[in-house]
Amino acid sequence: MAMIDSLKTRANSQCELCKSEDKLEAYHLPTSHDETLENSVLICHVCSGFLATDVMSNQDHWRSLADSMWSTEPAVQVMAWRILNQLKTENWAASLFEMLYLEDDVLQWAQSISEESNDQSDTRDSNGALLVNGDTVTLIKDLVVKGANFTAKRGTRVKNIRLTDNPEHIEGKVNGTQIVLVAAFLKKQS
Repeated sequence: MAMIDSLKTRANSQCELCKSEDKLEAYHLPTSHDETLENSVLICHVCSGFLATDVMSNQDHWRSLADSMWSTEPAVQVMAWRILNQLKTENWAASLFEMLYLEDDVLQWAQSISEESNDQSDTRDSNGALLVNGDTVTLIKDLVVKGANFTAKRGTRVKNIRLTDNPEHIEGKVNGTQIVLVAAFLKKQS
């Protein structure tokens, strides 16, 4: 039996995080080198999209964790812990996070994923929104572009940005010139 079929059987053909039945796929937890049933969860395309980009982008979607965090599957518990940990600045998520109980080995697994995620610094705009390749941003202040002899004006839109090795910088084109911009002077466009 294929992995996806086993996951569908285990989860009654529903997303193990939000209970959606739409466009389901296997998600293999980070730090799990083996793609086994025990290291995987069945998730919908919406959950997958948020996990791939930014969990914080639609906090209301994750309210479904109030039910799924009580799953008997350790991988689902780890995912619930991981997401609630990222959202714990929200009162509702903090309450759920405090109620969530994990066995010691499952908690250690969840914490190891969280530590691995923290090792990879994210690029964030002036408001703390996660920036990813291809985003459009707006400058929040005038910036003198050294070497190009122009000033990039506040309100200038920069489309299709690229992340750099430095989480504080992004690359983008302003006035037809490819430049490096400081992420703290940018605002992500919705």
